[in-house]
Amino acid sequence: MKKAPILWTNVFVFLSTFLIALIGVPLYGYYYGYGIEHLVATILTLGFAGMSITVGYHRLWSHKTYEAHPALQFILALGGAFALQNSALHWSSDHRVHHKFVDQNDKDPYSAKKGFWFSHIGWMLRDYQGQNYGNYDNCRDLQKNKIVMWQHKHYLLLAILTNFGIPIALGLIFNDLLGMLLTVGVLRLVLSHHCTFFINSLAHIWGTQPYTDKNTAKDNGLLAFLTYGEGYHNYHHIFESDYRNGIRWFQFDPSKWFIKFCSFIGLTKNLRTVPFEKIQAAKWKMQKFRKESQLLNLANGQELIKTVEREYEQLVERLKLLVAAQREYLSAKKRNAPKVTIEELKISYQQLKTQLAEQQRLWQQTLLKVA
Repeated sequence: MKKAPILWTNVFVFLSTFLIALIGVPLYGYYYGYGIEHLVATILTLGFAGMSITVGYHRLWSHKTYEAHPALQFILALGGAFALQNSALHWSSDHRVHHKFVDQNDKDPYSAKKGFWFSHIGWMLRDYQGQNYGNYDNCRDLQKNKIVMWQHKHYLLLAILTNFGIPIALGLIFNDLLGMLLTVGVLRLVLSHHCTFFINSLAHIWGTQPYTDKNTAKDNGLLAFLTYGEGYHNYHHIFESDYRNGIRWFQFDPSKWFIKFCSFIGLTKNLRTVPFEKIQAAKWKMQKFRKESQLLNLANGQELIKTVEREYEQLVERLKLLVAAQREYLSAKKRNAPKVTIEELKISYQQLKTQLAEQQRLWQQTLLKVA
C-alpha cells in the first residue's frame, strides 16, 4: 500500500524545535545562564498555552461542556494559536471524529491501536486525512462562532505573532532576547506539544479503566499533572459532556478549577456535569464485570457469580431509591412545600443515604469474599 505523503512543514517544525530544546537550550544555559525570570516566564506561558487547549479547544469548543464569555473565548483563541496545534475549528473537528470512532484504525485520526508513535505524533507527520482535511461538517455549531472563525481565518498570522511576539517582548523586558526565545519560544512549545500529545498516546496505553473497557482510554493521575487535568481519560471518554475530568475534590484538574472559578465572576456559565448515579453505576458495572470474568473458570464459578449479581442488583436498587428520594426532597424545597413535609423528606433521604453506604460496604466485602 502506498504511504501517505509526508507533511514536510510539520516534520520541520517538530524536529527543529525538539533539537533546539534538546541541544540549544542547555548550551545557552551552560555558557550564559538563566535567571528566575526565565523559569517563571516559561512556566506561566506553558500554562497559558496548555490550558488554552484544555479549557478552550477541548472542553469548551470540542465538547461544549460549558459556555464562555466572548472575552474569555478571545483569550483562549489567542492561547490556542500560541500552543501551535492548529485552529480551534480544525482541532475540534479532529477530536470529535476521535470520540465518535475511537480506536477504529480506519476512522480515528489518532487511533491508539496503531501504536504509541502514531497516536503521539506520527499521525501529524503524513497527510493521512487527504481530501477530508478541511471537512468541518461535524463542527457546524463552531462555524457560527465568530471568535472561532476569526481565529481559524487568521490562524497562521496569530501563531507567528504569539510564538515570536511573546518571547521577544519578554526578551526586551528582561534584556535577554535569545534566552527568552529559547525558553519561552522553543522549550515551552516542545513541552506544550508533547504533554498534550500524551493524551492521545499514553492516556490510551497506561493507567486504569474504572468506568469502561469499551475503548483504550485510561485514567492516570500522573498524566493529569502534565496535562492540566486531562489525565482522567477513561472517565472523559464515557462522560465527555462533563466539564470536569477529575471528578473527586482531590484529583488534580486545574482546568476544572479554572472553569469553575470563572463561573463565579461571570466568565463561564451552564457548566455541565454527569449525575452522580450514572457515574456510580458505571463504576459498579465495571467492578461486576471484572469480578465475574475472574470467576468464570472456577469450579463453583456460577454460584459465586449469582452471589455477585444478587449484591449488585441490591446496590443498584438502593441507588435508585436514593436518587428518587433526593429529587423529591429538592422538588419540595423548590416549590416551598410545608416545613414538616420537607423535614420528613430530608430524614427519608438521609436514611437512604446511610443504607446505600452500608450496601456499598457489603458490595466491597462481597467482591473480596468471592476472590
